[in-house]
Amino acid sequence: MITEDILNRLRELTKNRIEEWGGELYEMNGEPDHVHILFDLPPNRAVADFVNALKTGTSRRIRNEYSQHVSSHYWKPVFWSRSYCVVTAGGAPLDTIKKYIQNQKGV
Repeated sequence: MITEDILNRLRELTKNRIEEWGGELYEMNGEPDHVHILFDLPPNRAVADFVNALKTGTSRRIRNEYSQHVSSHYWKPVFWSRSYCVVTAGGAPLDTIKKYIQNQKGV
């Protein structure tokens, strides 16, 4: 479902949202059914609130901008599933995590 064009747009939207929340995007890549995002947020920001805002905003934009493509895959007005996984990277070298994300299959 996630094409290269959609992934590029998601990367742009995600970077903007992270920066609006005072954070920084380090790396992002995806596969047809999910994305991997390495980012940093200030400690006063709740990750669950951020993920909710990110998924809500990007879903709305992608469904509007790629409506034909999205509607051919989903019959409900959604883009993301409700689930997500957040993993902290405390102690792991950022370069190792970046390489892992870069080496995902891609779309």
